[in-house]
Amino acid sequence: MSEETSEPGRDAVLHAVSSAVLAVTRHLSVREVLQVIVRSAARLLDARYAALGVPDDQGAFAEFVAEGITDEQWEAIGPTPRQHGMLGAMLREGTPVRLADIRRDPRFEWWPRAHPVLKDFLGVPIQDGEEVLGIIFLSNKKTPGGFTEADEDLLTMFAAHAAIALTNARLYERGRELTVVEERTRMARDLHDSVSQKLFSLRLTARAAASLMRSDPERAAREIDQVERMAGEALAELRAVIVELRPAELARHGLVETLRKHADLLDRLHPSSVTFTFDGDPPGDLPALAEIAVFRVAQEALHNALRHACAPNVAVRVSHDPPRLVLEVSDDGMGFDEAGGRGLGLASMNDRAEAAGGSLTVVSRPGHGTMIRLEVPA
Repeated sequence: MSEETSEPGRDAVLHAVSSAVLAVTRHLSVREVLQVIVRSAARLLDARYAALGVPDDQGAFAEFVAEGITDEQWEAIGPTPRQHGMLGAMLREGTPVRLADIRRDPRFEWWPRAHPVLKDFLGVPIQDGEEVLGIIFLSNKKTPGGFTEADEDLLTMFAAHAAIALTNARLYERGRELTVVEERTRMARDLHDSVSQKLFSLRLTARAAASLMRSDPERAAREIDQVERMAGEALAELRAVIVELRPAELARHGLVETLRKHADLLDRLHPSSVTFTFDGDPPGDLPALAEIAVFRVAQEALHNALRHACAPNVAVRVSHDPPRLVLEVSDDGMGFDEAGGRGLGLASMNDRAEAAGGSLTVVSRPGHGTMIRLEVPA
C-alpha cells in the first residue's frame, strides 16, 4: 500500500469491512451482503458508481448489485449484463484494472442506451484462493484526477476481506437451507406418523361400514359417522402441515409484495420483460391455502413462460375484488395447442386451484401466447 495513505486507508478499509461482516452476523442474505459491500466500497473511494457481479455457469451473473443507480434507471437499462467486454475480461484474467477512461480500452464493447456514462474505472476480482467469486468495480470518482494507485491498493485489500464476508454469507445461507430441509424432513415424518395412520384407519372403517350395510345398517351408519370424523381430523392436520410449509417470504412480506419482488428478480435475471401490477385494496389475511396456491401457480406459470414459451414479454396481474382474488399470468410466447393435452405443470396448477376452492382457466394458441387465470376465494 502507498505510504501516503497507508494508515488512514487501513482505517477506512477496516471500517468498511466491519460493515460487511456485521451484515453477515445480522443474518442477511447473500444479496444483502453484496449490497453492503458495494455501498461500502463506493463510500470508501468516493465513487459515484459501484457494482459487484457474481458469475454463474451460463455466461451471465447469478447476482449483480449496483450503487448510484435508481430503480427507474435499472428498469430503463434492461437485463442484467452478460460476461462480456471488460467484465468478462476481468473474470478471465483475475487481475485488477485501473483506467483513466474505460471507453478507450480495447476490451470495452458497449453499454445499453440508458446506461450511465462511465469514464475513470477501477475494478478488482474478489477471490477465494484461485477461484474468482466475483468482481467489484467503481467508476467516476467524485474528486478530480480519477483513481490512483493508492485507491487500487485500498480496493484490493477491501476485496480480500469482502471475499471472507461473501463466503461466510454463503455458508450461512447453506446452513439455513439445511435447517429448512431438516425441518421439512421432521414434518414429513410427523405427517407419516399422524395423518397416514388416520387415513389407514379411515380406510379400514370405510370397509367395515360397507360390509355391514346389509347385515347391520345401524352399525354401518355409526361406522360412516366415524369415517366422517376421522376424515375431518386428517384434513385439519393436512392443513396445519400446509400452513407450516408456507414460504417464509409470504409470512414476512405478504402475497402481493412477495409476487412483486419475485417478478422484479426474474425481470433482472432473464432477457424477457417481466412486469407486475396489482389492482384493488390490499387483500389482508388471505386463507393460507389460497395464498400458497396463488404464489405457487404464479411461480409455475412464470417458469413455463420464461423457459419453455420463449416469451419476450410476461405480465403478472393480481386483482382483489372481494370476495375473490384473481391472478393472471399472460405472455406473448410460443403458445401451445390445448387439444394436444396438458403437461404436468398445468395439472399441478389445477390441483392447487381445486385444493384452495378456486378455479383455473388456461387459454393458449400456437404462436399467440398463453394466459393463465386463477381465481380463489379471498
